[in-house]
Amino acid sequence: MHRTFTTASVAALLVSLTACGGNSPSNSTADAHEPTRSGTLANEPLTARAAFEKMSTTVRTANLTGTVTTQNDPNHLLGRPNEYTSKVTFSDSWVPAVQVTGADPGAVERGGAIEAFANPADAQARAAYIRGVTKSLPALAEYDYVHGWVLVRVSRYLTPKQAAQYESAAAALG
Repeated sequence: MHRTFTTASVAALLVSLTACGGNSPSNSTADAHEPTRSGTLANEPLTARAAFEKMSTTVRTANLTGTVTTQNDPNHLLGRPNEYTSKVTFSDSWVPAVQVTGADPGAVERGGAIEAFANPADAQARAAYIRGVTKSLPALAEYDYVHGWVLVRVSRYLTPKQAAQYESAAAALG
């Protein structure tokens, strides 16, 4: 009985974590619920797209792959209380293609994702949740960087030095 419960628990955790990390993004430019703000972290929150556009000027290996909308959000978190207000996904040419064969097009492991929140506390809470879920499953770990309203999630397939470029670029957002 204990083994069945443990197997079922691990399976449930993996299903929820998969939803946490991957998605099937559309190429639409914005969700109807996505705010159109494009300020800096110092004075107002950025959208995920605006954060990506600023970050990608520094990290040139990143390529926008999709915008998460309420219709395609596998997590069903977009616009919900205390959750992200916008999200984009990106690939990174540093990630070896062989490592991500079969991964969903918007999966964090292909490069990453940027999630923008209504306030910094919500971004911190989301990062803490992800770290808590992945702590006991190193194969699903990722780099997470919170700067103000923005959470930058980066593929575990990047080296620490490569991931640090995202951390620096995210820190320069505001």
